[in-house]
Amino acid sequence: MYAKCGAVHTARKLFDMTDDKHVTTWNAMIDGYGTHGFGKEAVELFDEMQKGHTKPNQVTFLSIISACSHSGFIEKGRQYFTIMTEEYGLEPSMDHYGAMVDLLGRAGMLEEAWGFIQSMPVKPEINVYGAMLGACKIHRNVDFGEMAAEKLFELGPDDGGYHVLLANVYATASMWDKVAKVRSLMEKTGIQKTPGCTLVDLKNEVHSFYSGSINHPQSKRIYSYLEKLMDKIKAAGYVPDTNSIHDVEDDVQEQLLNSHSEKLAIAFALLNTSPGTPIHIRKNLRVCGDCHSATKYISLVTKRAIIVRDMRRFHHFKDGTCSCGDYW
Repeated sequence: MYAKCGAVHTARKLFDMTDDKHVTTWNAMIDGYGTHGFGKEAVELFDEMQKGHTKPNQVTFLSIISACSHSGFIEKGRQYFTIMTEEYGLEPSMDHYGAMVDLLGRAGMLEEAWGFIQSMPVKPEINVYGAMLGACKIHRNVDFGEMAAEKLFELGPDDGGYHVLLANVYATASMWDKVAKVRSLMEKTGIQKTPGCTLVDLKNEVHSFYSGSINHPQSKRIYSYLEKLMDKIKAAGYVPDTNSIHDVEDDVQEQLLNSHSEKLAIAFALLNTSPGTPIHIRKNLRVCGDCHSATKYISLVTKRAIIVRDMRRFHHFKDGTCSCGDYW
């Protein structure tokens, strides 16, 4: 619970206080380290587990391979996938295969990731091709991205998230005609994009922010403050990432970026908490590259720790850096 709420160090204290540790106790702590980007700690804990009497199970290996993926520990991840079957006799599930594709793809090893998919002894499912497409977006690889998307659309043609991801792959390559085709297909088939939403818990109330929304009671104050904040972080070195936006003027591009849900949520939290108080926000999608960059600078100029939980992991921003080391 503590790890899932962002308090991974408190979780470790409770873990250390537990005398009779069940396999689920170890799994929870290893997974907690992984989702927070503390790969080194996850590996050390897994090694400690192996030396004890508690045998790792399938969940343990999924957690440690995922932790390696988040931290770029390629060789360690490969090693754990191998010993899972050879030393412990555990059969990989589809989630393990997806984690391995994510491990290789996130590191830019797209050819090896695709070869891994082709060599799987079972038919790949959506999560496997989804990991591949996500890696293609990160590394701006259109060719593999199109191949992964073709398989995804065969398996789950109504999933709007993967259509948006393919459109983003095209956008990073400035292939705007293909971006338009994907969006047109979504409109014709009625496929909906999941709107980005960021939540802030404050004084026993949950405040929801959507990109461009103006229906919050403090909207005017939030946008006014955010405009000044953007000027401050630009002066500190922040450069807006407008690669995913086209066909509008430069100032409009920045306005669209500045109204992203996580920026609105952070501005609201800064306005409604005392100086020095850490900020916790949650987003239903993956944090975008521009918001990730902006949040680093916001943590720098405001001298606030900002903890962001997105759909995949935690990001701890402090003094202009992120715990993920920009590997996410």
